[in-house]
Amino acid sequence: MDGMIQAIIQGLLLGGLYAAVGLGMSMIFGIVKITNLAHGDFLVLACYISLLFMGVFHSSPLTTLIVVVPIMFFIGFGVQRTMLNKVIGRGDEPPLLITFGISIIIQNLLLYFFTANAQKLASPLLLKSFSAGTVSIPVLYLISCIIGVAIILALGVFMKGTYLGKAIRATSDDTEAATLMGVNIKSTFGVAMGISMVTAGVAGVLIGSLFNFYPSSGSTYLIVAFAVVVIGGIGSIYGTLWAGIIFGLAQVVGGFVFGAAFQQLVGYAVLLIMLIVRPQGLFSK
Repeated sequence: MDGMIQAIIQGLLLGGLYAAVGLGMSMIFGIVKITNLAHGDFLVLACYISLLFMGVFHSSPLTTLIVVVPIMFFIGFGVQRTMLNKVIGRGDEPPLLITFGISIIIQNLLLYFFTANAQKLASPLLLKSFSAGTVSIPVLYLISCIIGVAIILALGVFMKGTYLGKAIRATSDDTEAATLMGVNIKSTFGVAMGISMVTAGVAGVLIGSLFNFYPSSGSTYLIVAFAVVVIGGIGSIYGTLWAGIIFGLAQVVGGFVFGAAFQQLVGYAVLLIMLIVRPQGLFSK
C-alpha cells in the first residue's frame, strides 16, 4: 500500500513537470496553428545554455533561469519573425519542414560543441527529500512540479488579464478581425512563440536537473509534449496541466503495477485510448 501511495505522489509530481513540457507546444498549436517539431530540441538547448552558465557563474540550475528565460524568449521571437511568419498561410508542410530543419541544426550544433556524452545539471537538491509519514517526497521533484503549475497558472492569468494576452487570444480566434482591431499579427505570433520558448526553457532546466540529457534527447520530450497536447486538448492551458498529471500518473503507477519495463508503454497506451475515445482532447475548445 505504501508503495502505491509513493507511486501516486511521484506520478503527480512528474505530471506537473510534464505539463510544463507540453505547455509551449499547446500554445503554438492553438495560437499560431503550426506543429513545432523542434520543441523538444529547444528544451534540450535550454539545458545546455543552463549548463554553460553554470560553469561560468558557478551557480545552481534554477539560478541560471535568470539568463535562460530571456535568451529563450528572443530565440523564439526571432525564429517566428524571421522564418515561420513567412510561411504561415501556405499550408501545413512549410512550417513542418522549417521546424524539422531547426531540429536537425540544433542537434548537430549541440553534438559539435558538447559531444554526445551524457550531461546533467548538478543540483544540490537532487538527493534531498523529506518524509510525510511512510512516504518520501523528493525535494527537487516537488519544486519542479510547483514551478510547472505556477507557470501554467501565471500564463492563464496573463492570457485573460492583459492586453497582450487578449490580443494573442483574439489572433488565435480570428486573424482578420484582430487585424482590423489594430493587432500586429506578426509581432503577436512572435511574442506567442517567445512565450512558448520561455516555458520550454524553464521545463528544460528542470528536466536537466532531474535526468541525463544528450544532444539527441529532444525527440523524447517532443513525444511527451505531443502526448500532453493530445490528452489535454489543443490550446487549452489548464487542460495541459490535467493532461500532464494524467500522463505522469499513468507512467509511474503503470510502472509500479506492471514493472519498470512497462512504464513508457502504459503512458502511451493511455494516449492511444484517448485518441480513440476523444481525439479532440479532454478540454479542447
